[in-house]
Amino acid sequence: MAILSTMLLMGIILGFAGTGGSGFIIGILVAVFHIPVHTALGTSIAAMVFTTLSGSVSHFKEGNARLRSGLIIGAFGAGGAYAGTFVARMIAAEQLVWLTSGMLFLSGLLIWFRTSKLFPANREAATEGKDVTGDSSFWIKACLTGLITGSLSGIFGIGSTPFIQLALLIWFGFPLRQAVGTTMVVILPIALFGSIGFFQAGYLDFVLLAQVVAGTMIGSYIGAKFTKRAPQLLLRSAMIVTPMVGALLMLV
Repeated sequence: MAILSTMLLMGIILGFAGTGGSGFIIGILVAVFHIPVHTALGTSIAAMVFTTLSGSVSHFKEGNARLRSGLIIGAFGAGGAYAGTFVARMIAAEQLVWLTSGMLFLSGLLIWFRTSKLFPANREAATEGKDVTGDSSFWIKACLTGLITGSLSGIFGIGSTPFIQLALLIWFGFPLRQAVGTTMVVILPIALFGSIGFFQAGYLDFVLLAQVVAGTMIGSYIGAKFTKRAPQLLLRSAMIVTPMVGALLMLV
């Protein structure tokens, strides 16, 4: 019950903010439940397959996600994620804890920077309602975004949601709300191929996975319902704080 209730809360956070939930999961599994870090990474990214599937459906119904754009970027990310798991296997557990926590903290800083007043809000809504997949520049951006964020996901098991959101906001000009929802779609193939890589390395605990998924799937679906209704300030704060708190948990 302790794991289920904890993962339910993590799923709500992931579904609402579209970021930081996996960092929380890894931090709690390592610091509270004493799971080896490689197994925690493998379990976390495998759980994201189910969590993001549930969250993506909810976001799509709420009008928060651009399905075609998200799947294209995610397809490139899937290759990067699978390759990244081979890098993760070669990193010692203690070093991986520090590196993962550092990536989580950096992601929070990047989201704060991008959503600050340094960037006018009207720029974020530049492409709302438009299909940008027909532009040649979109495919170049999608390839780079997918490969980079996918590789980070495969190495650190964190989903790279803040980095994906950052790319969607800056490169693709998505509004903040659609950046949150589309990120869930992008992560789906990334998480799938990342989990395959960790499974092949023997870093996937199916019993633990079932416990994590049971809580996070329900929570993610619920959390996504509040994204569209939440004030921008609250959504921005959640996007910034959640990966940073996950980083602190990792350091514990």
